[in-house]
Amino acid sequence: MSDIELNLVKLMPNDVEPTMVSYQGFDAVRLVLTPDAETPDNPTFARIKDIEFHNGIIEIDVAGRPLPDAFPEARGFIGIAFRIADDLSAFECMYLRPTNGRAQQQLRRNRAAQYFSYPDWKFDRLRTEVPGHYEAYVDLVAGGWTKMRIEVIGDQAKLFVHGNDHPTIIVNDLKHGSKMKGGIGLYIDNGTEGFFKNLRVKYIQ
Repeated sequence: MSDIELNLVKLMPNDVEPTMVSYQGFDAVRLVLTPDAETPDNPTFARIKDIEFHNGIIEIDVAGRPLPDAFPEARGFIGIAFRIADDLSAFECMYLRPTNGRAQQQLRRNRAAQYFSYPDWKFDRLRTEVPGHYEAYVDLVAGGWTKMRIEVIGDQAKLFVHGNDHPTIIVNDLKHGSKMKGGIGLYIDNGTEGFFKNLRVKYIQ
C-alpha cells in the first residue's frame, strides 16, 4: 500500500470546497459542497492529482455529518469515487450514510452504505429496479471516524468498513465494466460536512 498525502495542492475540486483542518485531533481535508453544486449522485468530489486507478485497493478514513443548516433528509453522505474519467463524464462510487447507521427505522438502517455508477445508475434507479442489491446496513456514527476499504478487480468491487474481514457490499457488475480506469476522488453529497485522512492505494496489475 502506498500512502497518498492529502493536501490542497494534491486536490482538483469539482463542485466542492476543500480546506485543511484539525478534526478530532487529526489533520484532515474538509469538504463541503459549493452553493451551485448539482445533487444527488453527481461529480461532487475532490479528485486526487496524478492517480490513474484500474484494479487495486483503496483505503481511507472518513467522517461525515450533516451541516447544521442541512435539509432534514441529509445523511452525512461521504465516500470514495473511483475510475473517474478525465472529463468527469463517468465514475463508480461507494459511499456511506452515517446518520442511517443507528436510525430507529430499519429501512433507513438497511441503507447505510451505497454503490452507484455515474451517470446512468444513480441510487434512485438502482433502488427502484433492483432494490436491496446495491445498499446495505453497517453500524455508523455521524461525525465519527470510519475506515473504508474498497477492493476492485475487473467488474467486481467490495466495500469493507471498520476494518472488518467481510464486506458490507459486494458489486459483481460494475456498470462501466472491467476495463474502465481513471482517477480517485473524495466524495460528498447533499448537506454534508466531510473529513478525510489516511488515504492509501495499492495497484494490482
